[in-house]
Amino acid sequence: MRAVVQRVQKADVTVEDKVTGAIERGLMVLLGVEDEDEEKDAVYLADKIAGLRIFEDEEGKMNLSVKDVNGDILAVSQFTLFGDCRKGKRPSFIKAARPEKANLLYRKFVSLCQENGLHVEEGIFQAEMLVRIYNDGPVTILIDSKKLF
Repeated sequence: MRAVVQRVQKADVTVEDKVTGAIERGLMVLLGVEDEDEEKDAVYLADKIAGLRIFEDEEGKMNLSVKDVNGDILAVSQFTLFGDCRKGKRPSFIKAARPEKANLLYRKFVSLCQENGLHVEEGIFQAEMLVRIYNDGPVTILIDSKKLF
């Protein structure tokens, strides 16, 4: 699994002119599921993201997690995180998980974040979404459960 994690002042996602999820201070998590992923990948990402220290403490150091600042998470499934552009100019999505599996692991990630005491808002799986992100910093972190980067 892969995640693009952005520290935000606020973020929201809209589907068919209706806001389906919105947060104030917290983390925007764009989540991609690979065909080889298992539940352990969701566990790894949920734990890593819940404890990721990218919020500033009173000394201005990135030393606090989203839990420490009472922030929220806006989670959006995004299969394009597994787009392979190494050959040609049109991405191949062959490594992205099929929708059934992707949704199952996405749902597992969300429930694990909630079990960690985090409030999670969401987009709608497989819908055309408009995501508005107010990236704070800007701070953007890439995480891969296979630790490829």
